[in-house]
Amino acid sequence: MLTFKMPMNTPIITLTTDFGLKDPYVAEMKAVILNIKPDAKIVDITHEIEKFNIKMGAYILASATPYFPKDTIHVVVVDPGVGTKRKPIIIRTRDAYYVGPDNGVLTLAAKKQGIISVHEISNRKFMLPKVSNTFHGRDIFAPAAAHLANGIKLTRFGPEIRSIVVPKFAKITTQKNKVIGEILHIDGFGNIITNLSEKELELMKVKEVVCIQLKEEKLKLKLCKSYADVNADEPLAMIGSHNFLEIAVNQSNAAERFNVKAGDKLILYRSCSNL
Repeated sequence: MLTFKMPMNTPIITLTTDFGLKDPYVAEMKAVILNIKPDAKIVDITHEIEKFNIKMGAYILASATPYFPKDTIHVVVVDPGVGTKRKPIIIRTRDAYYVGPDNGVLTLAAKKQGIISVHEISNRKFMLPKVSNTFHGRDIFAPAAAHLANGIKLTRFGPEIRSIVVPKFAKITTQKNKVIGEILHIDGFGNIITNLSEKELELMKVKEVVCIQLKEEKLKLKLCKSYADVNADEPLAMIGSHNFLEIAVNQSNAAERFNVKAGDKLILYRSCSNL
């Protein structure tokens, strides 16, 4: 993998939103950042998160952010609760900063990197002079990220808080002979990406065969290293490139084959005799 170093005091700021590119919203956020931090390096992760889909935003964020340089500032606006009592926050992890709403969209990525501290954004000095009820991405999150890039200490943004929203899709239930998880995402190929990881496979002592239930479908799948380890149109399981357990069908669409969608529950069994 190619690596590079940014000059000192020129951090990367990434943007992840559900805004799309038809409207001026993304440009407005970038304009605010550049007015405060003219030399900021802005990278778009995506603006095509499905509208209001916190789960999809969390998955995309957790997948992309590990590959950015240390201390990158990630701004995320997938915020159906904008204007309500949900807090605007900054999360500091071992590797990065996450700026966005406390609605769970930041949690999956931040927990993977190890949370050091969380601060509420409450100091009006680091917001735009006029804060709307409907565009905190422009009025709160973008300026906070830019001021953070200018070296403003976290303690100046607002008080430290001790807990953040942990969404249901980040939770895994472990029982004696099974682990209950959830489908996080269906990618463009129809691969079923779950919230289970190699850790859960090790816990259930899974080595060569994955015993799993999707809705009423009970499956015994070969645990593969690549999609081509099975014949075309044959289902398989694998730990994908983002360290989540995937259910796939070689050269076909697994989500359509098994009639599942993001949010559906799944069960990983210790043994296929438990199916």
